[in-house]
Amino acid sequence: MSILAFLLAGTLAAALPLLLAALGELVVERTGLLNLGLEGMMALGAAIAFICVYETGSHPLAFLVAACVSALLAMVFAALVLLVNANQVATGLAISVLGLGLSALFGKSYESLTIAGLPKLPLPLLSDIPVIGPTLLTQDIVVWLAILGTFGLWYLLNRTKVGLIITAVGENSEAARAIGYPVGAIRCAAVAFGGAMCGLAGAYASTVYTPLWADGMIAGRGWIALALVVFGTWQTGRVAFGALLFGLLSLGELTAQAVGVALPSQVLSSLPYAATILMLVIISKRNRQPT
Repeated sequence: MSILAFLLAGTLAAALPLLLAALGELVVERTGLLNLGLEGMMALGAAIAFICVYETGSHPLAFLVAACVSALLAMVFAALVLLVNANQVATGLAISVLGLGLSALFGKSYESLTIAGLPKLPLPLLSDIPVIGPTLLTQDIVVWLAILGTFGLWYLLNRTKVGLIITAVGENSEAARAIGYPVGAIRCAAVAFGGAMCGLAGAYASTVYTPLWADGMIAGRGWIALALVVFGTWQTGRVAFGALLFGLLSLGELTAQAVGVALPSQVLSSLPYAATILMLVIISKRNRQPT
């Protein structure tokens, strides 16, 4: 029961950085672009958010600043791709490297420092349910807001005119431009949104999930989030399910150690990445990216 409680308590928190970054990239790819810079934008957001909380003690300010800074970094990608027709793959990789470098630069003097996280907020009445109440249904405010935001994004993309316009731009940009939609502006807005979501993901990772700063703490989450968009076949609900699944896998090392599984820690910690590769191989045979 203690292991089950650990998994229930930790899965949502472990999945949240993946979910936020993947949802942001989902919107970007719905418009027909591919930004590979998630890792760098998350790392930069994590560093900036940690510095803000350490210096001011304000988590809301940290999340806001991290979202803005990562959105600005994403706009560098948008400017290069949309204005000068730079290669999307090369530009995205450059943004990733740039973000990682900036995060290491800004966070150097804060290495190994810690801050206070956010308190847990139980759901009224539901938190009294045995086992799942004190664990799964007792999370911090960011988790609850992210869940509401996921439903909101699903509704926006699938039930509103804005969602139809985004889809139209991604499926046939020339046709969308011909009927009067500002394709470039829509894509810029999507890229900025994707960058902001990566900033929020990084901020959660460094100020709530593991409230400390260490260079390289994002540890490939940006690449997993990128793969989750493919795993979810560009659908909000499937991306959210994939984030939960990979959040659960990321706890595999600690769970296996708790039950006494005699495997090297390196093998256990590589499970999410091995699952990512396997998932991409399977999905790529049946689906294609929107164009």
